[in-house]
Amino acid sequence: MNSYDGRFERELKKRIGEERARLLGELEAGVAVTDYAKYQNYVGQLSALKRVAGEYCDDARTIIDKG
Repeated sequence: MNSYDGRFERELKKRIGEERARLLGELEAGVAVTDYAKYQNYVGQLSALKRVAGEYCDDARTIIDKG
């Protein structure tokens, strides 16, 4: 993996982690969650970001490394 790809991946994962932390903070505070639909939305966003940071980033790295 060249240095640009590595830097990009690290920065993307860092930003995804920051967004997950922000969403978790809002969910824990409970201020923005006024009903069950909003709660489900937050949980869905958190789940999607976790999947992107883990599975999809790894898949993209594998594809790039293959050439």
